[in-house]
Amino acid sequence: MNNTTHSVKAKEIEKKWYVIDAENKPLGRVASEVAKLLKGKHKPTYTTHLDCGDNVIVLNSDKIILTGNKLNQKVYRHHSGYVGGMKETPYKDLMANNSDKALLLAVKGMLPKNSLGRTLLTNVRVFKGNEHNLQAQKPEKWEF
Repeated sequence: MNNTTHSVKAKEIEKKWYVIDAENKPLGRVASEVAKLLKGKHKPTYTTHLDCGDNVIVLNSDKIILTGNKLNQKVYRHHSGYVGGMKETPYKDLMANNSDKALLLAVKGMLPKNSLGRTLLTNVRVFKGNEHNLQAQKPEKWEF
């Protein structure tokens, strides 16, 4: 009986493409599902320190909903690094103008804060409409 744990090597990893339709789904639910797929936590070969996740295509980011009163109360803040450089954008404006950025920011917050997290974030493509230009990758539909 072999009592050793098999550690997956980088060359053994198989990546797939998935499509998620975000229409009428809450922002956080979609973001957590995308983060799970990017990290590869749905696979039995999940390894924490490797990029063993899949590529994700998100459609209809402009039709994502925010529950409760978050659309009016939630604010996206970032700082330029200079004195007085705090910029604030209400989520009402962010969802109207850059709904794809709002989803990417939510997913980014759920990924590791290191070089692996930055690499994983490059594996997601967000589209505002119902069409995408990645048919050559033969993506599968992901339901949650």
